[in-house]
Amino acid sequence: MSDVVRRTLINEPNLERILGLESSKIGFYAEVKQKIHELEAANLGLRSKSSELQAVFDSIIDGVVIYDCNGLVQHRNHVCPTLFPQETLSGRSCREIFHPNANDSPKHCPVERAVRGERVETSMVIAREGQKTRYIDATATPIEDLQWGKNRALVFFRDVTEKRIQELQLLQAEKMSSIGSLAAGVAHEINNPLTSVAGYAEALLRRFRDEQAIKDNPLLEEFPKYLEVIVRESYRCKGIIDCLLSFSRKSDGSTGKVNVNDILNEVLELIRIKSRYDKIDIIADLQSNLPQIEADPAGLRQVCMNLLINAHQAIKGSGFVEIVTNQENDRTISITIRDNGCGIRRDDIDKIWDPFFSTKEVGQGIGLGLAVTYNIVKRHGGDISVASTINEGSTFTVRLPICQ
Repeated sequence: MSDVVRRTLINEPNLERILGLESSKIGFYAEVKQKIHELEAANLGLRSKSSELQAVFDSIIDGVVIYDCNGLVQHRNHVCPTLFPQETLSGRSCREIFHPNANDSPKHCPVERAVRGERVETSMVIAREGQKTRYIDATATPIEDLQWGKNRALVFFRDVTEKRIQELQLLQAEKMSSIGSLAAGVAHEINNPLTSVAGYAEALLRRFRDEQAIKDNPLLEEFPKYLEVIVRESYRCKGIIDCLLSFSRKSDGSTGKVNVNDILNEVLELIRIKSRYDKIDIIADLQSNLPQIEADPAGLRQVCMNLLINAHQAIKGSGFVEIVTNQENDRTISITIRDNGCGIRRDDIDKIWDPFFSTKEVGQGIGLGLAVTYNIVKRHGGDISVASTINEGSTFTVRLPICQ
């Protein structure tokens, strides 16, 4: 009789009883191993999430600093060293940025207020020796710390220097525009009394010539010379005012035949006043019989004025500005303005035509002069170029088409 194999149903309780797991440490070790696997998976997820948050933290273009409840730096992103290299090192106090002259955190400190639960926005001006002034906007936000029951502070630093400088430049442009409008009105008012002064002086000169008794009076011998000076200087003032009025007159965009030398002489009449004050010599070499061009006179005055003002501002102390006009060929004339000023850096040559780009201090220029000049020259079908050497000077050349 063959043996019959009796099969027993194996389930988990039976398996544990057969293996003796209920009375041994094997089950405990299996459970621990399972927990280890779970912890490793959780740890891997945390590392992944941490890397993700760190990437987000470092991708922020603003400086980001986290302060603990005592106002000490815990973390910072890669932008902070460019704004505050030492002040945002780990463990540094918030007072090094916000209140360096006070040992304790004052009540107006953004970090201190954020720790108390407030959201604070403030602006700062950083002026370091040998560096340009920087403008920083700071925002401090509280972070609730559930573990310790106290708030920390998240601070964003945004460098708004370029924006603030442009705002200051626009304010300066608006102010200069207002002054220009006032100057035009004042010039009109001055013109009337000057006309009276010149007219009465001329009338007195005619009496000296026509009336023999006055002419022969030895006490009045020097008076004609004085009157001639009054007449001459009065008309000179009128000429300057007329040039000022021509320059301030709004362009209607219309063009006509223009002599570039006449435009330059008008502008030079105004510039020479500044030149004498700044001890800058003006050398004008204007070609006679220069062909006329088709141009907007007001626009051309603006071009010449902008280039001459730039040349003057590039000179620190005494120096010279040379203006040359020339007929290059049958189709083109040129205006060359050269100075012996500070020159333009090679890295800035291509940027000088951009609006609001300026290497001057705030208040000295708004960075629109050359941009406007470039557009006016191009609108006239011309071309403008520049050659410059640091500490030797710059040469701007404007080429314009001749009337055919």
